[in-house]
Amino acid sequence: MQLCEILLVLVVGFASGFLNTIAGGGSLLSLPLLIFLGLPPTVANATNRVAVFIQNIFSVAGFQSKGVSAYPYSIWLGISSFFGGLIGAFFAVNIEGEVFNRILAVIMVAVILLTVFGGKSIKTQVEKMDFKHQTYGIIVFFFIGIYGGFIQAGVGFLMIPALTMINGFSLVKTNSAKVFVALFFTFSSLAVFIYEDQVNWIWGLNLAVGSAGGGWVASRWSVNKGDIWIKRFLIVTVFALAIKLWFF
Repeated sequence: MQLCEILLVLVVGFASGFLNTIAGGGSLLSLPLLIFLGLPPTVANATNRVAVFIQNIFSVAGFQSKGVSAYPYSIWLGISSFFGGLIGAFFAVNIEGEVFNRILAVIMVAVILLTVFGGKSIKTQVEKMDFKHQTYGIIVFFFIGIYGGFIQAGVGFLMIPALTMINGFSLVKTNSAKVFVALFFTFSSLAVFIYEDQVNWIWGLNLAVGSAGGGWVASRWSVNKGDIWIKRFLIVTVFALAIKLWFF
C-alpha cells in the first residue's frame, strides 16, 4: 500500500460519503476505485460496505446534532430494511456490470425526476404519518433493503422518493431518515459478507475514514442549506452519474 493510494482512497471516501448523505451514488465512485486497486468486484462490493456503515454513523450523528430526526418511524423502516438487506446480500454473488449500470442509470433518472420536479407538492403537503402510510413505507423499505443489500450503489435514489412521496417528508428530514435506515441494511449485509470472508479490511477501513468525514460535513451542510440546495445538488449529481453509467 503506497501513500498516494492511501490519499486517493481518503479523498474518494470523503466525496463518496458526502454524496451518499446529501443525495446518493457515492458508491459509484468508491466501487470502481476499489476494483482499480486490484480487488475482485464481489470483494469490492463487500469492502465498500465497511465505509458506508461508518459513514452513516457519522451522518446520523450530524443530523441529530442539528435536531433533525424521523424517530421512531425510522426504527421500523430500519428493522424492515434489515431483513431485506440479509436477502440481498445472499444474492450478491455475481453482478453483471454493464447491463446493471445501464439499468441503474435509467432508474436513477426516473426516480430523481419524480422527486425534484414534484418539488412544489413536497413543499406544501403535510407529513403523512398515519398507520396506512407508515405501513406502506415499511413494506417498501423491505424491498429497498434487498436492493441495498445486493449492491449499495444508487440506493439513496430509491429511498429519497419513497420517503417524500409516501410520507411527505422534506428533503432534509428525508436525508436524516435515509442515513439512519441505511445503518440497518448495511449492517445486515456487511455481516453476511464478513461471514463469507469477502471483506478486505485494510482498504475498507481506510475508505471509511474519508467517508466518515464526508458524511459528517454533508449532514450538517444540508440542514443549514435546506431543501432548495439539496434539490440542486440532486439534479447535477444524478445526471452526471447517469451519463457516466450509460456511456462509460
